[in-house]
Amino acid sequence: MILGSLAFVIMVSSSCNKKKDTIAIITIVDSSNHVVSGAYVKLKGTPTPGWPGDPTRLDQEMMTDASGQARFDYSSMYHQGQAGFAVMDIITFKDSATGEGIIKIIEEETNHETVMLIPL
Repeated sequence: MILGSLAFVIMVSSSCNKKKDTIAIITIVDSSNHVVSGAYVKLKGTPTPGWPGDPTRLDQEMMTDASGQARFDYSSMYHQGQAGFAVMDIITFKDSATGEGIIKIIEEETNHETVMLIPL
């Protein structure tokens, strides 16, 4: 009886899958490959043919920190069982330098991308 109960507890606890965070970290560097603090960074959802959702609901923006990074948390927007998450455009600028990129955000992972600012 105890062995049966123990097997049931192990089976139930192992079937519970805790959702992990879905994070995008964007690092901004200058043309000398030095990190840039205080740069504006926007992640912008792009429409995908056949996808019924509104891509602008994923848009987020912030300034880079002292390490040149902007950390975007999409954990509350990802639901387990969902197939994939998003591909986002990266738009960044500081003073007269701009940069663009793209990031594929994989669910339940910390995703990294680096974008270089190019002077105008």
